[in-house]
Amino acid sequence: MIRIGKISYWHVHADEYTGYALENPNTELAAIWDENEERGKEKAAEYGVPYFSSLDELFAQDIDAVIVDAPTNIHHEVMLKAARAGKHIFTEKVVAPTDSEVRDIVAAVREAGVKLTVSLPRLNFGSTQAIAQIVQDGKLGTLTMARVRLSHNGATANWLPAHFYNKEQTAGGALIDLGCHPMYLVRHFLGMPESVSANYGYVTGREVEDNAVSVLRYENGALGIVEAGFVNAHSPYSVELHGTEGSLLYGFPNEEGVYRSNLGSDQWEKIKIEDSQPMAFTQWVGHILNDTEATYNIELASDLTRLMEASNRSVAEGRPIRIDELA
Repeated sequence: MIRIGKISYWHVHADEYTGYALENPNTELAAIWDENEERGKEKAAEYGVPYFSSLDELFAQDIDAVIVDAPTNIHHEVMLKAARAGKHIFTEKVVAPTDSEVRDIVAAVREAGVKLTVSLPRLNFGSTQAIAQIVQDGKLGTLTMARVRLSHNGATANWLPAHFYNKEQTAGGALIDLGCHPMYLVRHFLGMPESVSANYGYVTGREVEDNAVSVLRYENGALGIVEAGFVNAHSPYSVELHGTEGSLLYGFPNEEGVYRSNLGSDQWEKIKIEDSQPMAFTQWVGHILNDTEATYNIELASDLTRLMEASNRSVAEGRPIRIDELA
């Protein structure tokens, strides 16, 4: 049985991940720490496990692993301590706000020999598997554009927690939170770009952006477009891929998809959705039990932070940021 310590209930998915730990037959919730002591004690009482007021005290307990849902700006501190204490780590994206912090964390994880897995849920969707297979089969030719959009009305309808607009804690708004999903999917389909140019909007006047677009430019002329917002009441998840031999459309109102290829029937064909892969938490447990590594997950999560850092710098400096500037 893998005994898990829960680190913070800051993130909106924290209770969801606690549920995973309670439901998985190989894991159990054993301890809680939270930077907000009142919230931590309430959650400890709710779940019937001990609350610890310091991370060092938590790491000294008989636990094997931690789930990290702490504010983004303390991920670096928390995960370095966890790795050095020999605890496996499952974390909400992003791993950390900057490339240098992520490299520190990954190095500590490797040195300690613990297992790290990052929640990148849409990577495991059956739709993503099906779309990636169409690309891999060459039905679209060489990709020239990928556009992925994900948006909701959390800011305009005011259902996101207030601390999600705290720039110090979050390191950003709509893009670094919701936009992570389109970003890692564009990276999955197109690879890493040579440069990133972003633009942010502040519709509700908060400290962080609630409307965002990031454009990824590739050496071969391809473009990736990442769109995210907290200010849209009816903006369905959508994926568009365009290539030299075809185009693919997925999502929109009904979460269905079609593609058309010059290399096939030259008619719009329905995408056959594949089975989803196990969710990231289940994969993490498997890596712990089988002594395997979440190699691609960590690679994609590391690149995600680089793309987010480049986007934030692009807005701050008013220019495209080359990825090699982050090295």
